[in-house]
Amino acid sequence: MARTPLTNAGWGFETNCFVCEPTNPVGLHIAYFHDDLDATVTAEFTLGAAYSGAPHYVHGGVLLAIMDEAMAWAAIAVAGRFAVVQSTATTFARPVRVDEPHRVVASVHDRTDTAVTARAVVADDAGRRCAEARARMVVLSTAVAGAAIGPVTGADIRYLRPPP
Repeated sequence: MARTPLTNAGWGFETNCFVCEPTNPVGLHIAYFHDDLDATVTAEFTLGAAYSGAPHYVHGGVLLAIMDEAMAWAAIAVAGRFAVVQSTATTFARPVRVDEPHRVVASVHDRTDTAVTARAVVADDAGRRCAEARARMVVLSTAVAGAAIGPVTGADIRYLRPPP
């Protein structure tokens, strides 16, 4: 397994991502990794009571943010595209308990020049599936990328939707 850390540092634009950016003072600071042999993106996390919905369970919205981020990184690392979620469906199979370790794994199931379909699964330390999300993601055009993150230049242009 060739496991590579995924960071925002080399993109040429600033980010303050709530989920993955280590410098966001109120963020989750979750580190994601690309496994090029398995074509997956993974992260391990343990969240405290500050992220709870019910007193002992992590809030479902926070879990969806973690899965959304994993799928976004999979779109970049596996599919080679900057993409944002257009639609998503989530199933919660069992609670994610606060203060217990969990793991998210994301993969790409289909990709075109304009869309990426991805899946993310959160499992507990015993490997039991807790939550699963599937998403259809839209690949950013030059104009949308410019509005969202600023101009994309150089080699990074390959991550955008090809011009019509």
